Amino acid sequence: CQCDSMCKYYKSCCSDFESTCNMMTRGDTFQFAEDDYYDGQSESTPQPTRRSARNQLRPTQPPDFNPRAQERPETTLEMTRPTRLRVSNIPPTPATTVAPDPDAEVCSGRPFDAFMQIKNGSIYAFRGEYFFELDQKAVLPGYPKLIKDVWGISGSIDAAFTRINCQGKTYIFKGNKYWRFDNGVLDDDYPRYINVGFDRIPDHVDAAFALPAHSHHGKEKVYFFKGDQYYVYEFLHQPSHEECIKMSESSPSTPFRRYTDVYYNNYERFFGELFSDRDKHHFINKDWKGLRSPVDAAMAGRIYISPWRSTRRRYNSQRRDRYGQNNRGNYDSRDDRYGYDFQREMPIQTVYFFKEDKYYRVDIRTKRVDPAVPPYPRSIAKYWLGCSDTPGAEKK
Repeated sequence: CQCDSMCKYYKSCCSDFESTCNMMTRGDTFQFAEDDYYDGQSESTPQPTRRSARNQLRPTQPPDFNPRAQERPETTLEMTRPTRLRVSNIPPTPATTVAPDPDAEVCSGRPFDAFMQIKNGSIYAFRGEYFFELDQKAVLPGYPKLIKDVWGISGSIDAAFTRINCQGKTYIFKGNKYWRFDNGVLDDDYPRYINVGFDRIPDHVDAAFALPAHSHHGKEKVYFFKGDQYYVYEFLHQPSHEECIKMSESSPSTPFRRYTDVYYNNYERFFGELFSDRDKHHFINKDWKGLRSPVDAAMAGRIYISPWRSTRRRYNSQRRDRYGQNNRGNYDSRDDRYGYDFQREMPIQTVYFFKEDKYYRVDIRTKRVDPAVPPYPRSIAKYWLGCSDTPGAEKK
């Protein structure tokens, strides 16, 4: 039996897969959302590159490797009578200082334009002309960087997401166009107009996030948000099993692997209901309980497994005890929220919405803001960027 990590998703496992591969014992099926659980793991991110010389990113000013001509001091001494210094009343010129761009200041409190998780699992946050890479605790060293220098897009962007399949292509939206990247490489014939690639999706969107297909014969979905409305778009195709095997050998998709890990535990019957929105547009304030339009950015969280009731008291006690030790959150009681039978484990998909300097975590099944301690909305600066509280600020 070949222990193929995607065979449950594609329904192609051999008959002795469970007994031979023993996928139930994997340690990377999560029990909590990102901002409630920190496993101490961080992933480095290779910088996106371009595909060809035609699309190669070049700095605005090319580096000068030629040595500069230096002015040599005169070596001939001349004995001359010193000249008399004349003192003139010239008013001093005040030094001009350029104020730092608040979009480049990590803890400025400015709103973000987009959040996205790329294929290797790294998270990027876009604000103004800059973007930051985040780990589980804070912004990584060396950031911010200019969007134009890495992605080749001038100025700020509107939205971004990465498809949750084995291919994991990234989409960035700005105005009436969008760019598509494969492992950081801009695909040929891009950018394209949004109305060409995404039928009935408006220009100048506010936010977007992607969800996986409920099975290999299902369709991936993208949620777009603009003003007080949101739109659901379905992709027509996803890679085949054979294509995924080849892609995963050279460049595996971390978000898609985490999704198929849930399939190891036989939860596929839940996903048809979990990702059941149809291809049409709706109103944010009506459907997403606890949110108020418009939103600035959105990003899908990882799918995690709600633990058994017999173990929940232990987990909840541990999470209360380590209040303040985790970076992005703390105790979150989900008991009796939906009327589901919590005697069984079940997958939960969360979505993060960012608005001004706060963020919300929403359960995609119920479209409700999660009840949690501390409650949502929470500070982006504190829980995502690693910023400390303002010294001397009054505590509410």
